[in-house]
Amino acid sequence: MLLENPLNFNEEMEKFHKEINPRLHHLLGCRLTSQNGKNGAEFKVWAPNAKEVRVVGKFNKWNGKKHLMKFNSEQGIWSLFIPNIKEGDIYKYEILPQHGEKFLKSDPFAFYSELRPNTASVVKDVLSPYSWEDEEWMKKRESFNSYENPMNIYELHLGSWKKRAVEKEPGKEKEEDGRGFYSYKEIADRLLPYILEMGYTHIEIMPLAEHPLDDSWGYQVTGYFSITSRYGDPEGFKYFVNEFHKAGIGVIMDWVPGHFCKDAHGLYRFDGTTLFEYEDDRRGENYGWGTANFDLGKPEVRSFLISNAVFLYEVYHIDGIRADAISNVIYMEYGKPEIHGLKNKYGGDEDLDAIEFLRLLNKTIFEYFKNPLMIAEEATAWPLVTRPAYIGGLGFNYKWNMGWMNDMLKYMELDPIYRKYNHNLITFSLMYSFSENFILSLSHDEVVHGKKSLLDKMFGHYENKFASLRMFYGYMYTHPGKKLLFMGGEFGQFIEWRFYEELEWKLLKYPIHDSMKSYVRDLNMLYKKEKSLWELDCTSDGFQWIDHNNADQSIISYVRKSKDKDDYLVIICNFTPVHYSNFKVGIPRITDYEEIFNSDRDIYGGSNVRNMGIIKPLIEEKHGMPYSVSLEIPPLATIILKPKFALKHSLIK
Repeated sequence: MLLENPLNFNEEMEKFHKEINPRLHHLLGCRLTSQNGKNGAEFKVWAPNAKEVRVVGKFNKWNGKKHLMKFNSEQGIWSLFIPNIKEGDIYKYEILPQHGEKFLKSDPFAFYSELRPNTASVVKDVLSPYSWEDEEWMKKRESFNSYENPMNIYELHLGSWKKRAVEKEPGKEKEEDGRGFYSYKEIADRLLPYILEMGYTHIEIMPLAEHPLDDSWGYQVTGYFSITSRYGDPEGFKYFVNEFHKAGIGVIMDWVPGHFCKDAHGLYRFDGTTLFEYEDDRRGENYGWGTANFDLGKPEVRSFLISNAVFLYEVYHIDGIRADAISNVIYMEYGKPEIHGLKNKYGGDEDLDAIEFLRLLNKTIFEYFKNPLMIAEEATAWPLVTRPAYIGGLGFNYKWNMGWMNDMLKYMELDPIYRKYNHNLITFSLMYSFSENFILSLSHDEVVHGKKSLLDKMFGHYENKFASLRMFYGYMYTHPGKKLLFMGGEFGQFIEWRFYEELEWKLLKYPIHDSMKSYVRDLNMLYKKEKSLWELDCTSDGFQWIDHNNADQSIISYVRKSKDKDDYLVIICNFTPVHYSNFKVGIPRITDYEEIFNSDRDIYGGSNVRNMGIIKPLIEEKHGMPYSVSLEIPPLATIILKPKFALKHSLIK
């Protein structure tokens, strides 16, 4: 536990200023307590450069003259106990800078906030014990080896997965307040049965830290410790996580460690100076996103962010963090080289402070929590993202495979006539698939801003789009790496994701969309059942090409293996709308085979070209293998064969 011993405030503050302190959420902010027999709250805030700081709220009619905080100049901390403060009271800090007019700031360590557009912090005790019922899950997690187990993630945005039906005012296109949002409890009660029905192992939730603008989807944060009030209160989110854990589903949260929102009540110029952001505007201003970059070289800022990550694991029992935009963190001018000519002391573009911060972050999380998921969204070829710091890595244990995603979506948008000239797009990923622990991600970023939905990206007419998407998912689920799919992709949403309205659930009235949902459900179930699809995900021992050279027909085939040499699958993917009969495919063993999965089945909306019954081996070399089988290859389809072992003669390397 993080608090096995009582905290010595002075010692903890020394760590805050000189090292790393991961326990700031137990030290700073607002705490309900008592002094001299009076109940109230103690406020503590880091604002070392302010001339004066006051606490204001409804309790003093927003007049802070009676509630001037006391300053400890050695610690840079302002503090004050106010009697009669109770849970639910709202407050802000009134800050007088060294120069200029006073202004109001929300508490950086507030555990709860008003519903936007209001911006005050809310007194809330989230550190008191909660009646968790997930002991079995948490104990299991301590010994869970995610590398050798299935991980199939459903990414979602809580505000638009489903929405409450409300009457809109005439001329009002979208909701501007909390109306239309379900609560955390209501979402859990609706979402959990769906996740279980569909066969996912984890959910990943887009950012829930408090943010002022719905349009930012949560990626421009003002309250890092404040779970957004859009969907209820912290107890509601604890209920949400608790219910998912009781059902055996992991919960991953999106987290934004690189930059923050510049709204007036947030962290920006917090005490009148660049307290949380870099002093040099060339580094402090994130011109691309209109935000401010954290100064990741400051011990205090590192402690703030690492404490926040620790807080999410400790207080909300989350299972993982997906760290957003890591490329923007580790490069000094990511995406826009040489605009300012920023270089590190060695003349490179790498941000050495940020790299050290990430290593400290991951070291701390893995020290305090057993088997967490620390996932990096890193879009470049930066080496060793998922390797330990002591060998030069960043210390994450998973990374989104952005290269695979970009190559495959580019390929799937091509007319099949031209795919043979771009065959490398579907094979190149195997050149680096085992250099990191990868998650194959088809996320929200791929279905917005004019990129079209996954279904609409597929080339061809209406039916071919569905066939192509089924085939693509089949390839994804049999390719090495864990899986992530954004909501709506499972039933073929046709329009792009819109954060202000719910998914197009009405499409399930149409058989072809309902069949797509059934297909993804069955694919999820197959994935979880077959060890060869995940047991050796992170090593080349789990994969073997059969034929990766057939560019003319745009057909690839390969073997996925488990630790048991008798347990493997043969996968064939046809990326063209051509049906082939008597198609020979090499096999690693002489035994009978059975087609256990086919994306072209009529129950999924396909043409039902299948390989029925027992598939007999041929004593005929093919694709460098001593035996082969003759198959029906459906158009735009992925098929999976499994050996039956009437004969056993192992030739798998």
